[in-house]
Amino acid sequence: MDAVSPDPAVSDEGLLPLGSSGSNSWMVSEGRADLVRQPVPPRPMTVQAQGKLITFDLARTAVVIVDMQNDFCHPEGWLAHIGVDVAPARRPIAPLRRLLPLLRGSSVPVIWVNWGNRPDRLNLSPSLLHVYNPSGVGIGLGDALPGSGAKVLERGSWSAAIVDELPVETTDIHVAKYRMSGFQDTELDSILRNLGATTLMFAGVNADQCVLCTLQDANFRGYDCVLLEDCAATTSPDYCMAATIYNVNQCFGFVVRSEALAAELAQRAFRGDRS
Repeated sequence: MDAVSPDPAVSDEGLLPLGSSGSNSWMVSEGRADLVRQPVPPRPMTVQAQGKLITFDLARTAVVIVDMQNDFCHPEGWLAHIGVDVAPARRPIAPLRRLLPLLRGSSVPVIWVNWGNRPDRLNLSPSLLHVYNPSGVGIGLGDALPGSGAKVLERGSWSAAIVDELPVETTDIHVAKYRMSGFQDTELDSILRNLGATTLMFAGVNADQCVLCTLQDANFRGYDCVLLEDCAATTSPDYCMAATIYNVNQCFGFVVRSEALAAELAQRAFRGDRS
């Protein structure tokens, strides 16, 4: 095919970026649209996972934190109210407090994927409501907790808010979910595609339920998945966590401790290494 000569009447002057992310933008003007995305220089980083060293691209990485919310992690939240020991759900707080500033400092997007029901619950099916209120007379999704009156996991409420111990920055990204998976019926996949993310690190609770379901769906969509073992936890029996780690290693990705990641990020920051 013959090359098309540029139209001399169309000037490069006046082209402006158009896109929600530097990784996925056009350059446009009144008379021209340049659809060529600018390349993102890779920033490879190597860490020790269970069983092998892995190298991934920080420039195409995001961290997805699932359900670190008052209703799951706070002593006065929903799970505690129905008799669940929330101490295990609080274990990711300390390692996340150490890791997240390092990730933000390395320009890794921080994405909070939190359960957040509509107040009218019209996006929740009876089968989903039954999981959390099998008798129909208990305190389930959207119901008011005795005493505080807080609506269970209702979007915008104290119940659905991220626990205070985990500082949130204005640059962080928030996605509300309504199922075990953060991809089902949400904009999470669109956000990740616009960010140009190919590697996703996962943290939060419960590791064997919402974290694993979201990680599996990410794997099914072609993302490279890394479970941050000590930044994920569950109130389920210990064998559930063991099975989760086994299945991630066996089928869905890699398992890494946050200490290994944090040590390498700190070294890069010390060197001033942005490449």
